[in-house]
Amino acid sequence: MLQMNRKNCKAAVFAAFILCAALARGQDLLVERSARPKAKPAAVEYLYPAQVTIPAGKPATVVLHFRIAPGRHINSHTPSEEELIPTTFTIPEGSGVRLDKAAYPSGQKFVLPIDPGTKLSVYTGEFIIRARIVATAGEHLVEAKLRYQACDTNSCMPPATITAAIDVIGK
Repeated sequence: MLQMNRKNCKAAVFAAFILCAALARGQDLLVERSARPKAKPAAVEYLYPAQVTIPAGKPATVVLHFRIAPGRHINSHTPSEEELIPTTFTIPEGSGVRLDKAAYPSGQKFVLPIDPGTKLSVYTGEFIIRARIVATAGEHLVEAKLRYQACDTNSCMPPATITAAIDVIGK
């Protein structure tokens, strides 16, 4: 009977050792996962086009498509309050492509539940910007920028800028 207890004791110690090792490894995995920075998805996503071909040296309109995350809105290009940050589209100088002008959609009226007297001009869901551009001859990888401020019904995030990469071929 004494030998059987020793066997049981050794088995119990071995099982406890295995269990502790498994628990420790599980904690290590949790620490590793929580230590990784979690990438927050952008409030606005550039959808397309990825490539356009336009006549070199002549103005051409490119229709750019964007999507706003569900539950968010961004101020329109012409926000209803002066202190609100407008949505703007730009193309950097020296890219071989010049932004002649950008036509933004009209904003939708949006009322915050906490301030029903104020009507904001915002974009939600998907929206387009019609950019009239002029390109020199050749292929140009343009890293255009969309600057915006996203909000939900409770708060606004700091202003953000995303890249709208467009391969512009001037022929």
